[in-house]
Amino acid sequence: MNLESILIVFAASVVELWLGIPLGLVMDINPLLIIILASTGSILSAIAVTLLGENLRTRLVKWKYGDETALEETRMYKLWNKYGIIGLGLLSPLVFGAPLGAAVGIFFGATKKGLILWMSVGIIIWSVGLTLAGSMGLLTLETLVK
Repeated sequence: MNLESILIVFAASVVELWLGIPLGLVMDINPLLIIILASTGSILSAIAVTLLGENLRTRLVKWKYGDETALEETRMYKLWNKYGIIGLGLLSPLVFGAPLGAAVGIFFGATKKGLILWMSVGIIIWSVGLTLAGSMGLLTLETLVK
């Protein structure tokens, strides 16, 4: 484990959580450090998208739907109302990644504070779960090979 591998895992996690964790396992980084790096990288990308996306949201909604009432009639908006910010925050890091999940939340008008909070919770949960699953899988594979 060296500084370059730590920076690679962090940078990969900024782009996609699914990319950083396997890279950390392949580079033989301590699983606890992988969890910290992957979580931090993904949370930073979600925060960046959340803070920078508000102005873009206004222009995109006006361009695509004309006004808020047309947006509220879409199927995606109905799903948003059903599952909300908590569902998005918990599922998006696994399903389509933290940056895209944050963009979806901003698009549907989530509050910045709530979106960052629930995205962070989801990212931490999935970072821990995926890192532990990957570590246990590698340990099992090593045991079977011996």
